[in-house]
Amino acid sequence: MSILEKLGLAPKKQRKVPVIGEKKKQQEQSSSLQNNIYIRSLIILGFLGVLIASIPQTSFKEPINYSIGEPWRADNLTAPFTFPIKKDQETIAMERENIRDATLPIYNIDPQANVQIQNRLDSLYKSLEPVLNSYEQWQIAKEDTATDSRSDSLQFVNMKKNAPLDFSEDTWKALITHYEQTVIQNKTAASSFNVRNEFVLNVLKQQITDITTQLLEEGIIDTSKSALEKNKVIVRDLKERTERTRNVANLYDIKESIVFTQQTLSETFSEDIVSAGTRIFEQVIQPNILFDPVETQSHIQEALSEVSTTQGAVAQGQVIIRKGDIVTEEKLTMLESLAEARSQNATTMERWLRYGGDIIAVIAIVTIFFFYLYLYRRYIFKNNALLLLVLIAMSIICIGSSIVYELDTISSYIVPVAIAPIILTIIFDSRVGLLATITLALLTGLIDGNNFEHVTATTVACSLGLFSVRDIKKRSQFFFTTPGIVFLSYTIVVIAFSMTAFQGWTALANELFFIAINAIFILFTYPLILLFEKTFNVTTDFTLLELSDTNLPLLKDLMTKAPGSFHHSLQVSNLAEAAAGAIGANSLLCRVGGLYHDIGKMENPGYFTENQTESNEHDKLKPRMSALVIKAHVSNGVKIAEEHKLPEIIIDFIKTHHGTSLIKFFWDKAQENADEDKKEIREEDFRYDGPLPQTKETGILLLADCIEASSRAMKDPNYQKLENLIDKMIETRVSEGQLSKTPLTFKDLTTIKETFLNILVGIYHSRVEYPDEEKESESTDQSSEDKKPERSKISESKQAEEQEEGDSTPPVDEYYNS
Repeated sequence: MSILEKLGLAPKKQRKVPVIGEKKKQQEQSSSLQNNIYIRSLIILGFLGVLIASIPQTSFKEPINYSIGEPWRADNLTAPFTFPIKKDQETIAMERENIRDATLPIYNIDPQANVQIQNRLDSLYKSLEPVLNSYEQWQIAKEDTATDSRSDSLQFVNMKKNAPLDFSEDTWKALITHYEQTVIQNKTAASSFNVRNEFVLNVLKQQITDITTQLLEEGIIDTSKSALEKNKVIVRDLKERTERTRNVANLYDIKESIVFTQQTLSETFSEDIVSAGTRIFEQVIQPNILFDPVETQSHIQEALSEVSTTQGAVAQGQVIIRKGDIVTEEKLTMLESLAEARSQNATTMERWLRYGGDIIAVIAIVTIFFFYLYLYRRYIFKNNALLLLVLIAMSIICIGSSIVYELDTISSYIVPVAIAPIILTIIFDSRVGLLATITLALLTGLIDGNNFEHVTATTVACSLGLFSVRDIKKRSQFFFTTPGIVFLSYTIVVIAFSMTAFQGWTALANELFFIAINAIFILFTYPLILLFEKTFNVTTDFTLLELSDTNLPLLKDLMTKAPGSFHHSLQVSNLAEAAAGAIGANSLLCRVGGLYHDIGKMENPGYFTENQTESNEHDKLKPRMSALVIKAHVSNGVKIAEEHKLPEIIIDFIKTHHGTSLIKFFWDKAQENADEDKKEIREEDFRYDGPLPQTKETGILLLADCIEASSRAMKDPNYQKLENLIDKMIETRVSEGQLSKTPLTFKDLTTIKETFLNILVGIYHSRVEYPDEEKESESTDQSSEDKKPERSKISESKQAEEQEEGDSTPPVDEYYNS
């Protein structure tokens, strides 16, 4: 096995060149799609299409931005043509409600009801006769001693049980007793017919028939009278083609007709017979006046259609309102009537001119936003995915405003315009969010009928809301601070405009209610950001906060496998975070980049000085091989980061934290060996592969990494030594061009130097040594001197030579910096 295989640097056999080429080809294709100008043009055109579709052109509403009690600030307004004055919606609604209350329900007479009742009564009596006959048969059998009457008894019981009459036992007993007394005991061949006619059930039948006829003549309705809201109804006789209005009090419903029957029968029969008659009546009765819902609704609609929506008219040339006049309810109605008349009388040309003007205004507004992206945030404008993210966030707000505008009962303040600027601020920066705020305020104000109040309130509330999320550290900012700021800002502006317009408390309370809902909608920003992160593969401060947790498995592995590198990463992240905050860069990004920049050292931790104890693994290797091992921690770090799916913005820190700097320790050592062996060596073999850092944050990390490593190699550091070290390290990196692609200025570098110096002086400050500690320190120093590896001796000899030349700064040892 070769040394490369032992170190894990040999290429794996399964990783063939075509796979790498295919991956590179896929990356190139993805990059090509992201920067394709035709796709970018389609995205922009699609955004414009959404905005144009959001303009409410169909209703052609005239903007009426005045309220009752507010003075008319425009010039005198005269009627350009004669137009009717609309009734307000409350008046129309009241008139419609009055019509509904006044319109009587329609009922139809059922001419077949009496016949159907009589048929049911005859059928019921016919089914009762076999029961009585079986009883009579049973009684005859009982008198005949030669015959067994049990079968006749069972037959009577079964027939009584299956009879369609739901009589109680007492009622059956009374009927059987009366039948026995009237028919069985008095029956003779000559008088059987007359006797049967005198039977109480037959008399009861005749009485029920008479009562039913009387009730049907009065009228039985199929609706409970308690459920009727009106005292009168319209009764139609479709057969006779007549119609008359009947008082409900003169009609019967089913419940009342049963009570009437019961009272009438009680005047003639005993209680048991009355109960039987009532049960018979309940089973045969039916209403003969039936409700007709179709005709009733048609009658109501016919009356509603005759309601006039206007009340009088304004003649052409008549003064509607003069400048300075207070807008009264009457004047406001006239203004709204004029707007409605203009909308109805507008020609096709006028409609298209109005719509075309809105389109031009929309294009003018978004042009400012696109110019800003192109000039100052070109990385967003050139990246189709990021541009699509921005425009989708803004399109959702515009579509929501268009929908709400069509709903007259909902205020436009319910639309959470602040969500889009807040999302763009968190994903990009506050300037993009601020330009999005201004753009959305103008667009939604245009959609809302050129509402200046809406534009002002939205600009103020959204601007303050996005400023509150510039530096997200806690979830409470999303759930309490930002919604509270948005609500308070909207409230102040709305109250201000209400005071100038003399609006009442009711209108103000209504607006504040919808503003409160708007603030609640801000809570949906958090899940929306997560959705945008996953969809468009962007990294926000939320992701960075999660990655900064040192308890994550990847950082725990680094702490376990390479504890020295982990400690070094912590120090570098602290330096980079402080320097970034001092120059206005992204301090959180620098912190996270510093934590992960050296994760590649987990592959071969023993080859890096901060992880070594006594032995030095490089003593076994040639300088070129050592340089190869040192360089490999960058590519290994990229591989580990990709396996753990770290964001690309963090992988950039891993790639660029050394730039293309020289691994000077092994370069010097290789030169010494080359002079002895008279061999040629190449400098590129001892340089990192890059690329160079291209952002302020990656440039800061490059400086923090090399300065922190060199400061740890310094013996007895003090203020002057640390200052010289920082100056020399930064000057070296600048002269080598390592920072040439970053936007860092000399002013930024001066601030970075001061920040690094303050932190390092605090870390390496001197402290008083007590007598016991001095003895222990001398013993430890002597022990360390005896165990110091050859590498340290080389460094010391170089340091001594440089100090003899008057330079008190320790050597720039790239081996330590690795």
